[in-house]
Amino acid sequence: MGGKELLKKYKNPKNFFNRDLSWVEFNRRVLEEALNDNLPLLEKVKFVSIFSSNLDEFYMIRMAGLKEQIAANIHEPTIDGLTPTEQVAKIEKTLKPMIKELNDFWLNNIVPALKSHGVELLRFLEFTEEEQAKLREYFNREIYPVLTPLAFDPGRPFPYISNLSLNLAILVKKPNGENHFARVKVPSILPRLLPVDDIINTEKKKKVNGKFQAKFIWLGDLIRENLDMLFPGLEVVEAHRFRITRDTDIELQEDEADDLLRVIEENIRQRRFGSVVRMEVASRMPEFMLETLMENLRLTREDVHILDGPIGLSDVMTLYNLPLHQLKEKPYYPVTPKIFEDDEDIFTTIKQRDILLHHPYHSFLPVIDFVKQAARDPDVLAIKQTLYRVGPNSPIVKSLIEAAERGKQVAVLVELKARFDEENNIFWARELEKVGVHVVYGLVGLKTHAKMTLVVRKEFDGVKRYVHVATGNYNAITAKLYTDLGMFTCDEDFCSDVSDIFNYLTGYSKQKDYRKLIVAPINMRDKMIEMINKEIENVKAGGEGKIIWKFNSLVDPAIISALYEASINSVKIDLIVRGICCLVPKIPGLSENIKVTSIVGRYLEHSRLFYFYDNGNEKIYLSSADMMQRNLDKRVEITFPVEDQLLKNELMRTLVKVGLKDNTKTRLLLPDMSYEFVKNENGVKTVNSQEWLMKHSIKAGGNMQKH
Repeated sequence: MGGKELLKKYKNPKNFFNRDLSWVEFNRRVLEEALNDNLPLLEKVKFVSIFSSNLDEFYMIRMAGLKEQIAANIHEPTIDGLTPTEQVAKIEKTLKPMIKELNDFWLNNIVPALKSHGVELLRFLEFTEEEQAKLREYFNREIYPVLTPLAFDPGRPFPYISNLSLNLAILVKKPNGENHFARVKVPSILPRLLPVDDIINTEKKKKVNGKFQAKFIWLGDLIRENLDMLFPGLEVVEAHRFRITRDTDIELQEDEADDLLRVIEENIRQRRFGSVVRMEVASRMPEFMLETLMENLRLTREDVHILDGPIGLSDVMTLYNLPLHQLKEKPYYPVTPKIFEDDEDIFTTIKQRDILLHHPYHSFLPVIDFVKQAARDPDVLAIKQTLYRVGPNSPIVKSLIEAAERGKQVAVLVELKARFDEENNIFWARELEKVGVHVVYGLVGLKTHAKMTLVVRKEFDGVKRYVHVATGNYNAITAKLYTDLGMFTCDEDFCSDVSDIFNYLTGYSKQKDYRKLIVAPINMRDKMIEMINKEIENVKAGGEGKIIWKFNSLVDPAIISALYEASINSVKIDLIVRGICCLVPKIPGLSENIKVTSIVGRYLEHSRLFYFYDNGNEKIYLSSADMMQRNLDKRVEITFPVEDQLLKNELMRTLVKVGLKDNTKTRLLLPDMSYEFVKNENGVKTVNSQEWLMKHSIKAGGNMQKH
C-alpha cells in the first residue's frame, strides 16, 4: 500500500500526537536531566541552560508560526485535531508550570549548591561597602559608556526592543513630582554574569583557605543599582527586568530572488523587527508597568511569563567553564581508530575497506584530515562538499580554501538557509568565493541538508573517487557534543551516486534513480514505505518482520501510517526517537507492536539509523534525514546503506542493541504522550548506552571493524 492510501486509512486525530506538544515533552526530558540528583552540579547547570535555550528557539519559530496563523484567522486543525488557538493554549498551560519548576529549582537548589562549592551569585546589596564602591567604579568605567537610556513620553515614541535582549523598565520622578517611563537595555556585548573577583581583586585570588571561590553579579543587577548615574537630578523610583521574544521565522521569497545571498542578508535584518510572541517579566513588576509594556508591544496576558528567578537562564552556561572538574562528568577524549595510524595516506586506508566513525566516541580528526590531505595531495583533481552548519573558525573550510589556492577544482554547496547560521555561512561563502571556489547556494524551495564530500584523484590506473557521507554536520565543535555517524568509502556505485547528486545540486540534472543512495525529496518516503511493506509481506509469508529505527523526530503522517500498518500485521517495531514523536504507541489493534523510547543524556543523540530485518538479509541505512515532512519534501537529504558485514555487526552490537538495553537514560513513551523511565528490573545490569560506548571505544581502540 502506498503512502497516500495508508494515510487515508489511518488519518484520525486519535492516531497522532501534536507535534509541538510532543516537542514540549522532549524539553521536559531535558528539564528532568537538570533536576537529576545523580548528575554532578555543573552538568545540571548545563541542562538548565539547554532547556532555556531550547525554549527561546521554540518561541521564535514554532509559537511564532502558530500565532501568525491565529492572526490570519486560520482555524484549520492539524492532523491531530487541534486548531492553532487550541495548540497555543495547551502549550502555554503545559509550559508555564515547567518554567516555574525550573526557576524554583535554580533559586532553591542550584544557587545554594553552587555557594557550598565557593561559587556565589550575589546581589549588589550583598557586597560590602568597599566592594560596592569598586563595583560602582567598574560600572562607571566599563558599563556606563555603553548604556543608552530611552525615555517614553508624548514627544518620544516607545523604544524598539530587540529580540532576547534583557531590559530594565524604569520609573523616574522629576523634581516637580512628574513620573516618567524609561527603558535601558542590558548590553549583550558584556557577559550576563560578571566575575566580581576579577573586578575588585587586582591579584585575582581564586582560592580562600585552600578552597576555590568565585563571586558573580548579574549584569542587570549592577546596572539597576547604579541607575542614578544615568538619570542625574531625577529620582529612580523602581526598575524591573523584562525580555521579549520575537518571531524570527521570516518567510523567504526565494523564487523572486535575483541574488539569494543578498535576500538572506535582508531576511536576517528583517528578523529584528518580527512581531513579539512572548514577554518574560520579573514578578515584582507593578501592574501599570506591565500594562504599558503589553499595550505598546501588542501582547495579551497569555503572552506574558512572570518569573521569580533570573530571566534568560540560557546564559548560565558560562558557569560550566569554571575549573571545578569534580562538579562535572569525567572528561572523555575521542579515540582515533587505529586504521588511520597504520598508513599516512588516507586514500590508501579507505581503499582497504569502508570505514565507519561514530562521533563523539571517535575523533572528528580523520574527517578534517581527509579534506586537508585532499587539499594538499598533488594527485587530487577536485573536491566537492556540502556545508550546512560548519561553525566558526572551521578547519574544513580552511582546507577547501587552500585546495582552491593550489589550483584544484573546488565546488561547495553552502546552505545559506541553515536557520541561525545564516550569517556564519554567508561569511564562509564569501571567503570561499574570494579564492575561486565554485560556491552554490542550493535549490530554490529546498534546503540542502545532505552531508557529503567527494574527492576526485588521479591514480596510476585512472581517476578514482573517494567519498565521506554522514548523519551530522562538518562541524568540529558539535562533533564533540552530538552523536553522529560518518562513513568513508570508494565504492564505485556510492561514488557515482554522490557525483550525480552534486550534479543535481549544481546543474540541471533531473535524475530520479540512484544505485545505492536514497535521496529526498526524490524517493525517500516511497523507499522507506516500500521497505516497511516488505517486512509486512515477509510476515504474511510466514517469516519474521522486525524494524528498528534510531533518529531525532517522527512527524510524517504517511510514514507513521505505514508503521501502524506494519504493527497491525505483527511486525515488531522499536523506535528510539530522541525528540518529537507524533506516533501513538501501544494502542491495541493499532500500535501494540510498536515500542517508542527516548535517550537524553550527556551527548545530544543525533545519529539516524534505519534497520530492516528482511528475513535475515538484514539491511542498515544511515541518514541525514529525520522522518518529517520538511526532510522528506523540502530538503535534499541522503540515506545510505552500510554494506560491510563487519560494520553492520558492530552497529547492531553497539548502537542498536546497547541503545535498546539502556535503562539509565531511556524513557518509554506512553499512549497519553507522557514518558516514564524504563524500569530497572531486579537482577538486570544497569546500562547507560553513552557511557558504554565511551568505554567500548577506548577498549576497542576506536576500531569499528573489530570482530
